Amino acid sequence: MPPRLPPVLSGADLPAAELWAAKLDGELFLVGDCFAPVDEIVQATHRARAVHSVGAPATGVDSRLIAEQRSAAWIWGALDVAPIHQQLCVVSNSRAGRDLPRTVSVREVVIRGSEIAMVGGLRVTTPLRTIIDLARFSEAFEFADVRTVSRLMRQSGISLEQCEADINGRRNLPGKRRALQRLSRC
Repeated sequence: MPPRLPPVLSGADLPAAELWAAKLDGELFLVGDCFAPVDEIVQATHRARAVHSVGAPATGVDSRLIAEQRSAAWIWGALDVAPIHQQLCVVSNSRAGRDLPRTVSVREVVIRGSEIAMVGGLRVTTPLRTIIDLARFSEAFEFADVRTVSRLMRQSGISLEQCEADINGRRNLPGKRRALQRLSRC
């Protein structure tokens, strides 16, 4: 029996020309910047692998990286299209130790273990942390941001009251007041 392809393919698996040719032949489709066989049903695990494969060497994904903000919202299914710029973070006492593409930003953050979910063996901020981060750090928080946060709240079963309680339970949280105002629009 021939070996089965991984559910998400990147340049680490096959040359880019082969991947694009298979897509043109109708054998693969895009999942972010990666590809998946047409018989796969895209789920959060596929999207997480696509985000974490960005800049990953052939040896694998940097286990310190955590998908956050818009990248996490896409993984959780609150965005229909993968963000062009992937947003990742690491725990504040870690460093993103290697060069990453320009389409990736990595922040050092203070994050509790309870705010990190494992999706397909990869680290992603929980829906609650993702909602709060989007409310705190989105530049303008326009209609698209309100729609993304509202969709993530609805899909995850997270209420405005839960978000407010989490934010108010943190001392010295930068952007707390702005986040609460923004969340009231969702």
